[in-house]
Amino acid sequence: MPSLGFLVNPIAGMGGAVGLKGTDGPGTVEEAIKRGAGPTSPARAGQFLSHLKTFGLKTGLKVAPGVMGEDAAKLAGLSYDVVGQVKIPTSARDTLSVARTMRQAVDLLVFCGGDGTAKDILAAVSDTIPVLGVPTGVKVYSSVFAVSPHAAAESVAQFLEHRTSTRKGEVLDINEEDYRANKLSVKLAGYMVTPEVGTLMQASKSPSIANEVLEIEAIARYVKEEADPATTYVLGPGTTVERVALEFGVKKTLLGVDIVKGDGTILGVDLSESEILKLVDGRSKIVVSPIGGQGFLFGRGNQQISPHVLRRVGLQNLIIVSAATKIVSLRPRRLIVDTGDEHLDEEIRGYCRVLTSYREEMVVKVE
Repeated sequence: MPSLGFLVNPIAGMGGAVGLKGTDGPGTVEEAIKRGAGPTSPARAGQFLSHLKTFGLKTGLKVAPGVMGEDAAKLAGLSYDVVGQVKIPTSARDTLSVARTMRQAVDLLVFCGGDGTAKDILAAVSDTIPVLGVPTGVKVYSSVFAVSPHAAAESVAQFLEHRTSTRKGEVLDINEEDYRANKLSVKLAGYMVTPEVGTLMQASKSPSIANEVLEIEAIARYVKEEADPATTYVLGPGTTVERVALEFGVKKTLLGVDIVKGDGTILGVDLSESEILKLVDGRSKIVVSPIGGQGFLFGRGNQQISPHVLRRVGLQNLIIVSAATKIVSLRPRRLIVDTGDEHLDEEIRGYCRVLTSYREEMVVKVE
């Protein structure tokens, strides 16, 4: 009988909705709690295990103690064995310790976290066993992650039932201090073995390329021309939306969420979910661009635009912008949503219009 390891970083994702862009580094968890953040990773871990349970796999589940896996498995009603020991509060040292113990005891190690957790798992197991990430962090750019908890469960089922092979997946090291200063500094930390399950897995983020510049400028001009001076605009992260902001006469935070009026009046910069909710209603607009190379529209790096924000503004008030070259380069050509609210994700899925140049649109599938 195959054996499955399961490990949760309980603080992963806490910095997202409150605008901290992560929880790595000293004092960030405390600051996240001070801003009103609560744990998000355990709920996502629970989603994964609930979906996994529906497959009825015959597997020996080995989990990390307490909040690092055992609690989620117990809530899901699964049988399991506890592996290793952890301290409270937990830390990266506990991730390393449990992962090293599981390395000798499981056929596949599933971890819940973001790029920081992936880097810790890499340090613990290298390429000695297959691993799979359930995306629960703020920074999730590495290609060892499934696109959602549901996709992760299906990936595990395919792997443990020998219906798929493996590949090498990139683990990316994101400098969090630079990230909070609105600079995206990405380095390759290494590779881990991960299931080869096609579109269930995400690709690594790709940078913007030079020939996108003219398309982005054309998008920005059109959005500004069509803007209502009295309307409130929520501007998501990224270089495309940054160029839109410049058309409004606003210097926005590259990796944060800002709000402006159509006349260029700045209402707030680098805002948290709670701050955004105070400034928007059903007449507001959200301007957002998918992540290059991955196609994520919501759920990666823009958790401040939360399910609560999306429902308050309304899905009919989304303005999705992207250079056509970015859309065409996606393999497969699709956008992905993973907000954490599975009902909302289902509402968004289907087909959407993406503004790709001046008065030019593409119809793109959302999964």
